[in-house]
Amino acid sequence: MVKNKLYIHFLLCLMLGVAGSCKLNVNAPDKFEDTKSLTELVYPALDTENSRWFFFSSASRPFGMVNLSPDTEIDGAWGSGYRYKTDTIKGFSHIHAWQMSGVSVMPVTLSDANENTIYKDFYSGFSHETEKISPGYHYVELDRYGIKSALTSTTRVGLHQYTFPKNARPAMLFNLHTMLGPCANIDGELTLSGDNELSGKVVMEATGRRPKPFTVYFKVMFSTDVAAIEQDSETKNYLVRLTNPEEEVLMKVGISYTSVDNAGLNIKEELPHWDFDRVVSQSKNEWNGLLGRIKVEGGTETDQRRFYTDLWHALQGRRIINDANGAYPDNTGATFRVGQLPLDNSGKPQFNHFNSDSFWGAQWTINTLWGLVYPEIKQQFVLSLLQYQKDGGLVPRGPSGGNYTYVMTGASSTPFIVSAVQEGLIDGDLEEIYQVLKKNHMPGGIMEKAGYEHDTNLGGGLKYYLEKGYVPYPLPEGKFGGHQDGGSLTMEYAYQDWTLAQFAKKLGHQEDYRYFLKRSENFKNVYDESTGWMRPKNVEGQWHEDFDPYDYKVGFIEANSAQATWFVPHDLAGLAQLMGGEEKAVQKLNRQFEEAIKLGFTAGTSHDVEEHPEYRRIPINYGNQPSIQTAFVFQKIGRPDLTQYWSRNVVRKTFSGLSPASGYNGDEDQGLMGSLAVLMKIGLFQMNGGTDEDPEYQIGSPIFDKVRIDLNPDFYSRSEFTIETINNSPDHVYVESAHWNNKRVNGNTINHRQITEGGRLVLQMTDAPVSTDDVVH
Repeated sequence: MVKNKLYIHFLLCLMLGVAGSCKLNVNAPDKFEDTKSLTELVYPALDTENSRWFFFSSASRPFGMVNLSPDTEIDGAWGSGYRYKTDTIKGFSHIHAWQMSGVSVMPVTLSDANENTIYKDFYSGFSHETEKISPGYHYVELDRYGIKSALTSTTRVGLHQYTFPKNARPAMLFNLHTMLGPCANIDGELTLSGDNELSGKVVMEATGRRPKPFTVYFKVMFSTDVAAIEQDSETKNYLVRLTNPEEEVLMKVGISYTSVDNAGLNIKEELPHWDFDRVVSQSKNEWNGLLGRIKVEGGTETDQRRFYTDLWHALQGRRIINDANGAYPDNTGATFRVGQLPLDNSGKPQFNHFNSDSFWGAQWTINTLWGLVYPEIKQQFVLSLLQYQKDGGLVPRGPSGGNYTYVMTGASSTPFIVSAVQEGLIDGDLEEIYQVLKKNHMPGGIMEKAGYEHDTNLGGGLKYYLEKGYVPYPLPEGKFGGHQDGGSLTMEYAYQDWTLAQFAKKLGHQEDYRYFLKRSENFKNVYDESTGWMRPKNVEGQWHEDFDPYDYKVGFIEANSAQATWFVPHDLAGLAQLMGGEEKAVQKLNRQFEEAIKLGFTAGTSHDVEEHPEYRRIPINYGNQPSIQTAFVFQKIGRPDLTQYWSRNVVRKTFSGLSPASGYNGDEDQGLMGSLAVLMKIGLFQMNGGTDEDPEYQIGSPIFDKVRIDLNPDFYSRSEFTIETINNSPDHVYVESAHWNNKRVNGNTINHRQITEGGRLVLQMTDAPVSTDDVVH
């Protein structure tokens, strides 16, 4: 396909350093046919009582550099941002990203009484009763000042509309020296650069996860002139006095991580006009175009609203960091530099560069959803990860501030990139890509590093994994980073090795294939036959004493052994054999689900209670990534009926309803849990993350009567893939028969090639489990 030839050209350009001459079209079609206003179904307040800094979104575009919204809590990465139960707005800030924040502003009205106190005392109450939120738009009234506030944005520019009370003395407070979410904002500067223009910058202090300071530059334009600009000597906040407006005041805030000039350029490129309603409409259309890739029929109105809310969350959190001209921040070296992405013939970047949390858990979520429904997005993320490797030497697992954070563990980007290769999204110079991925799995690579281990290469325990076939717990050398849990590390490395082995096989590297395939069996070294669970070992090979499979975070990352034992997505048949056969494995896992449903399959309704004694012992947890694949494990060990039954129950208990009090248990993780919910509701899943040749999808139990996926014609040869269910209802959760284009489906699976060639999957549903003897294997 043409895209692959373009990718070959792109990779050559990267290696030769002549990216400016490269051409690669990764843009999606502007819209797909028959798209209705799905943004009206989205419920942005979902789970906002429990949200973290980067979770909430309103006035933002898909993956927008600007994510403009009100902040009701501003201290800490967790429990901050827009929190539904807090009735006070502390500012409107433009950056809500992984380990990043900045440019917080607050419209105020001045009086003789508050002129001397406004720098410290500027917060305002508000009411949800007058608030309006939808994708791309946020309206709220500041009760203290009587100001009507409306927000929207382009990708890199926030657009504010404020209606001040008549005869008010309007001003804008810039809070550039404050704790804001995950980091302190310091060294803020703001200067007048025209009658109605300001230029500024603010530095995000380094954090334990993002190890270097990071600067955001910004340009501000008002629809009215600036009367004066003042800075308070104590708080260092800035107050911008505005001339008395006859109408509402509009304010553009363009941001950049490279320069003030590029912040201004972003405004020029994306928002040369002052038409607020036009921007809202354009944002709505962009969101509708992406949401409309999947059309659903049936279910309740709440089912459909929650579905499109889940899908909306799958398309945000991770943020663009390059400017409209392709300039981007590179903080991977000893000194900061401004990099340049390759441009197309029209001078636009051929792909975007991103800031994101980890790809830990992506194998069961965005791997599948993006690859099938949004291949152009997945391709861009792969190219971005490869750009980090070109700049810094390693493929990252969660970059922030243009640099490595070493978030979580292992080489979590390997399955993501391998799946893109297997789907045909990336098949240019595959040898080059393979070698940079292989580097991460060997000494000197990212597997050597524990979570947030910046200065050493010991916490990942890779040398023991290579020498002994497992990572010991605890590591004898001591503590070097987070998540040094040998049981989980061993299992993660084994799975990631298996995915790399599939890549080696594709390229004909038989020696590497056998080597990494052998390494992928290392999960067996932490299985304890005497207990029937995965169990940590110390460096001498002795099992961890006083072992309790339900004890949380004892050798297992954000999980207990009961949850983590099933993390063998590449060899569940081998795991079942260790347990004494498929029947015993099924019985064991079924008992875990029968216990987990009593707690709604989650360790509480917010992340901060996950370690509470009542929840930490839950045997299956759909509130965090380590065991979110378990409902589909049944199908791989001979019981598809239990996959259908339990996946429906998980959807009903965990991913249903619309409330600020629940939704993702406070840990949606930048599209991961939203994607999972979407996949479970349409009845598709990929156990190994789509990393096998012609990736396989397991068929689950869709909650809708009909699901139509519009396939991107730039990547796939047919226009749509449809799933239809017959006799579907909340009680008819079992698949009696499945037919693909009028032919019986064998084994409750369908392959990527079949789906992307277009067609119709018809599932006959029933209220009774189908005997395994009736399932065609």
